[in-house]
Amino acid sequence: MLQPVVEPVAPDLLRSLREHVHERLRRAIVAGRFRNGERLNERQLAEMLGVSTTPVKDAIRKLESEGLVRTEARRGVFVEFSARQALEMALGRAALESVMAHIAANRLTEADEHALARLIAEMEQATEHGDLEDLVALNEAYHRAIHRISGCTYLERRLDGQRMYDHAQRIALHSQADERRRGFEEHRDIHEALRARDPALAELRMRRHIVRSGKAHVRLVFGADAEGLDYDE
Repeated sequence: MLQPVVEPVAPDLLRSLREHVHERLRRAIVAGRFRNGERLNERQLAEMLGVSTTPVKDAIRKLESEGLVRTEARRGVFVEFSARQALEMALGRAALESVMAHIAANRLTEADEHALARLIAEMEQATEHGDLEDLVALNEAYHRAIHRISGCTYLERRLDGQRMYDHAQRIALHSQADERRRGFEEHRDIHEALRARDPALAELRMRRHIVRSGKAHVRLVFGADAEGLDYDE
């Protein structure tokens, strides 16, 4: 087998400038760095990002299709991301992932159980050491593993549109030690329900975990603007 004479290009570098600009603006909006209703100036954004206005315009078109900005004729582009919208996204994710956890509990194999146990052990280690980057990656791998076990490819595709929100939420929440610990405990409880092959309990724990963390993120990002928003299970 031929040995490579040059190192492979990192996957991140294969992405276009437009994709990078889109991701950065999208993540900034979801993280609350722009207020709901705030007008976006394309030239200022281009200067902040160190790019021309062309990729910024392209990114704004994508953000509009995702429902994160709106364009008003002769007025400009405005952020469209409120506390209520963020909570609705969390509720939508909770509905889908709780069903997938229910199905995964019925389909769990011994190999799946071992794979989840390894992830839980690694998550505990990352939680204890406060390794934010590793913890977020493991968190996402854990949820993806449950999606895979469920075999619900249709439901997984429905989640694709808000993965950027989920990622931004995890980064924000896991920067806090109390939230890291609580999140790990909830993931461990979900794992125990899956190991017990208890679909109703796995569904309940997954829904409660996502709703609670979603509400925590809304309070963190929107502060007083989140007051009055609630969801009772």
